[in-house]
Amino acid sequence: MADPFYSKRNPGTGGETHQRPSGEETVLTTQQGVPVADDQNSLKLGERGPTLLEDFHFREKIFHFDHERIPERVVHARGYGVHGTFTLNKSLAKYTTAQVLTEVGEATPMFVRFSTVAGNKGSFDLARDVRGFAAKFYTKQGNWDLVGNNIPVFFIQDAIKFPDLIHAAKPAPDREFPQAQTAHDNFWDFISLTPESMHMIMWVMSDRAIPRSYRFMEGFGVHSFRLINAKGASTFVKFHFKPRLGLQSVLWNEAVKINGSDPDFHRRDLWDAIEMGAPPEWDLGVQLFDEAFAERFEFDILDPTKIIPEEQVPVEIIGSFVLDGRVDNFFAETEQVAFCTQNVVPGIGFSNDPLLQGRNFSYLDTQLKRLGSPNFTHIPINAPRCPMHNHQQDGHMAMRNPRGRVNYEPNSWGVGPKEDPKTGYRHFAAAENGPKQQIRPESFADHYSQARQFFISQTPIEQKHIGDALVFELSKCLRPDIRERMVAHLANIHPDLAQTVAKGLGLKKLPKAHPAAVEPRTDLPPSEALSIVKRGPMRFEGRKLGILVTDGADAAVVADLIAAVGAERGSYEIIAPHIAGARLSDGAMIEARQKIDGGASVLYDAVALVLSEAGAGMLAIDKPAKDFVSDAFAHCKFIAYTKPARLLFEKAGIAADDMDAGCFPLVHKGDAKAFLAACAPLRLWQRELKVDLDAAALPQ
Repeated sequence: MADPFYSKRNPGTGGETHQRPSGEETVLTTQQGVPVADDQNSLKLGERGPTLLEDFHFREKIFHFDHERIPERVVHARGYGVHGTFTLNKSLAKYTTAQVLTEVGEATPMFVRFSTVAGNKGSFDLARDVRGFAAKFYTKQGNWDLVGNNIPVFFIQDAIKFPDLIHAAKPAPDREFPQAQTAHDNFWDFISLTPESMHMIMWVMSDRAIPRSYRFMEGFGVHSFRLINAKGASTFVKFHFKPRLGLQSVLWNEAVKINGSDPDFHRRDLWDAIEMGAPPEWDLGVQLFDEAFAERFEFDILDPTKIIPEEQVPVEIIGSFVLDGRVDNFFAETEQVAFCTQNVVPGIGFSNDPLLQGRNFSYLDTQLKRLGSPNFTHIPINAPRCPMHNHQQDGHMAMRNPRGRVNYEPNSWGVGPKEDPKTGYRHFAAAENGPKQQIRPESFADHYSQARQFFISQTPIEQKHIGDALVFELSKCLRPDIRERMVAHLANIHPDLAQTVAKGLGLKKLPKAHPAAVEPRTDLPPSEALSIVKRGPMRFEGRKLGILVTDGADAAVVADLIAAVGAERGSYEIIAPHIAGARLSDGAMIEARQKIDGGASVLYDAVALVLSEAGAGMLAIDKPAKDFVSDAFAHCKFIAYTKPARLLFEKAGIAADDMDAGCFPLVHKGDAKAFLAACAPLRLWQRELKVDLDAAALPQ
C-alpha cells in the first residue's frame, strides 16, 4: 500500500495507535489530554510553506523534549571544542550582504564543537554515529552559527519527529542500555517504520559514521539556506566544510578496539595535532542555485533527507579556516557554548525546510533549559565580539543591564539603541499562501532513489562495509520482524545489498520489497564525491606511524623512519616492551610513548616493526605483541619490518605466503622513505578480500 504520510486525504499514520507493552490501545493526546490527529507532520502554510507556531502539539512536544535532561545536552552530549579563524578569499557580494562572506581577506574568529549524537558525556569517541560539526563565527555583524553534521542529510523530514528519533536511538527507558549504540530493537523498529530515513541509514552504516579523526571529516550545513543581497534578491545555498587532509575512516573492528584502548581517541588526536603545531584546516565551500534550478531538480530542495550532487551543482570554495586554539577550560567553553540555527547575520536567511524551521524554534528553548537563564549570551564563549546594545534586562545570571533610566524603545529621551533600517537584519520577503494543514508534501515522498545513488557511488569494499554494518546492527535486534522489515526496505535500494544482509542474517527467504510511495529511480548516476576511498588523500600528512622497537633494534632504521615521517608531515610514536623505552644498536636509549600492551596497532595509521633477534624472540610469546601484528594485517594497514620481525609475523598467524605488497622489508637506506610513500593510500583494501569471509561475494 502507499505510504500514508503522503496521502492528501489522510496525512496521518493510517489509524495506527501507540502500542503499550501490555497490549492496551490508547489514543495519543497532548499533555492537556487533547487527542492528536496527526503526529507525523507539523502545521504549515501550504504544502511547502513555513511551519506555524500555532501548532500547539508540535510546540509542546518539542518543548518537553528539550527539557528532558539537565544539565547535559540531550543530544550531542559528548563533544570537543576548539577555537580558530576563518579567512574569506572569494567575495559573494553578488549574493549576500553578510560581511563575513563579502570582505576578502577578513579574518573572523570562530569556535567549532565536534560531537557524537546518541551517547552521553561519558561515552566513547568512536561510536558508530553521526558527528556534529557546529561552527560559531564571531562576525562584525553578530554571531553566525552554522550547526551542521559530518553527513549532509538527516533521518527525518519534519522536526516534529525528532523526539521520536532520539528516544528510539537512546537507551531504552526501562533498562537504560545500550549506551551510544543504535544496534538495538527500538532504533531499528523506528527506522523500519520510517522510510524517509533510508538515505541517512546508508550514510550511517557506511564508514562515514566511524571517522579516523575529527581532522578527516567533512562538514555540512545540511539544509538549504538563503543568501540575500542588497536588492533583497535571494539565492539558495548549501554549505560545505572540506578537510584539507582528506577523508579517512576506520574499520568497525578497529573502532571497537580503539574504544577499549583509548575512549578519548578523537579528543586526544585533535589536542595532539594542535600541540605539535599541525592544526587542521578546512575549506569553506558553497553550492549556489536559484529558484529555476530548484524547480527542475529531481528532488525537493527543502527536503533534508536529500543532497544536491556536486556533479550537478559544484561546490565553490570561498575561504578556509584553521582550528589552532585549544580551550582554556572545557566546561566554560566547550560545555557552555550554545549553538542556535536561528543565529544568522544580515544577508543570510532560511528556507522553508520543515526540519530547519523546527530547529530554529527548538534550539533557543534548549539553551534556556540547559544553561538556566535567557542570559546565556552573557557567558564569554557565547558573547558576540561586536558591539551589542538592546533593552533586555534582569533574569538569572545577568552580567549586564541597560544604564540610566531608559530601558524601552521608542523613547523621547534621545538615548538608547534604536533600530537601523539600513544595516539591520531583514527577512527575505517570500510570498507564501495556502491553507493551514498538517501534511507532508508529495515532493518529499521518494525515499529510496538517493539512498541507491549513495550505495552505487561506493567502491566494492565500501559497499561491503555497509552490508557488514547492517548485518551487525540488525543481528542485535531480537525481533525477527524488525530485521525482515529492514531488508524489505533495502530491496528498494539495491538487490545486492538486500541479498547480502538477508544472507548475513540467515533469513530463509528474501522479503518482498516494501511498498514505496514513489517508484525508486535507477537512473541516478554514481557520484565520486560520496566515496571516501575515491577521494582519499594519497599522502601520509597528518597521519601517525607506530614504531615498535626492542633492545638491540637497528638505530639507523629507526632514525630513517623518523626522518621519513617528518618529511611527510606526519607523526610517530615509539612502542616498546617497557614504557622506559629500548636501547638501540648504537647504545642510545629511545624513550617509548606506549608500552606494547597499551599501544595497540589500532591507534596508528601504519606500523613499523624494528626488532632485534632477541627482541623478536621475546615478543613472539607475548599476546599483545602478536595482536599488534595480526590486527595491523587484518585492518589492511601498511607494515614495515626488519628481518627478525618475520618470526613475530609467523607467531601471529601470518605465513610468508600471506605477506603482500603492503608488507615492506626494511633492508637498505631509503627503504623507510619508500615505505612512507607507499602508505599514501592508507590501506591495502584488497587484503580484506583474503582475511574476511564476508568478502567472498566482492569482485576480485
